[in-house]
Amino acid sequence: MGIGDATSADEALPAQVATLGVGGVILLGPNVADAAQVRALIDGLRQRAPRPLLVSVDEEGGRVSRLRPIIGPTPSARALGQRPMAEIVGVAADRGTSLRNLGFDLVLAPVVDADGGAAGGAIGDRSFAATPAEAGLRAGAFVEGLGRSGVSATAKHFPGQGELPDSHDGPVVFEAPLDEVVRAAGTGFGAALDAGAPAVMMSHVSFPALGPLPASVEPAAYRLLRSFGFDGVAITDAMNMSAIVERWPLPEATVMALVAGADLVLATPGHEAPAMRDAVVDAVGDGRLSEARLDEAVARVLALRGEDPATMICP
Repeated sequence: MGIGDATSADEALPAQVATLGVGGVILLGPNVADAAQVRALIDGLRQRAPRPLLVSVDEEGGRVSRLRPIIGPTPSARALGQRPMAEIVGVAADRGTSLRNLGFDLVLAPVVDADGGAAGGAIGDRSFAATPAEAGLRAGAFVEGLGRSGVSATAKHFPGQGELPDSHDGPVVFEAPLDEVVRAAGTGFGAALDAGAPAVMMSHVSFPALGPLPASVEPAAYRLLRSFGFDGVAITDAMNMSAIVERWPLPEATVMALVAGADLVLATPGHEAPAMRDAVVDAVGDGRLSEARLDEAVARVLALRGEDPATMICP
């Protein structure tokens, strides 16, 4: 969950979000002033949380850099993708070390999508290369570097959205045949998964070849991801984006994502956290969300947080 524009854990919204028992928090630009402030904010959130808390950030480099006031300007993925693989690993390791020292443990990067179009497109220069094979290899090097630094990478946006429109602005549909969707996903994300990415972010793009719903709430998209041998955490893209909330209320979309196969649901409006939690509880109560599916999701998130899932098994 997001924490609005808070810069201190003493403010009402972050205090509420942390104590609710959410899986983690995401810090955005308004939450970042300087290094000392970010460390104090993260420490305060963790002190208030009843269990270990994932603290994440969108830090891709280039134009998607929430920590620019602290770490300075960084190259875009497109620029970094033109450097030798070993250098990509090194840049990611250095950046990951900076993030770890601030208190972060989950980075919502790298972008695996292939895009050779205009730099300012929805993906654009956030992509390492124009083809899934080239983009995937470079994203894998970035994953490797982050792993060396002790922070977890999130490969995104499965199964790949490339040069498509921005799902922040509304529904996006990609009418590719099934074999093309599967081949591109395997070619691009395969390298990132082989490099040890412990988390994968699901796209809000709809792929009719997989099913009628956006990938983040489409069971077939999660089955495709798991077919590649991935057993880590599947996290949705931000569920408050227009591609989702134009069709479903956020609490309902949260349940849909968990039922479909998500392990973590990302949403930036922290004030929605209680309603999202209540919707999940109600869905388990009325049978729409099975306890087994919820247990599976919780176990994966606990493992990502460094906890033993056995500690959450009820007698």
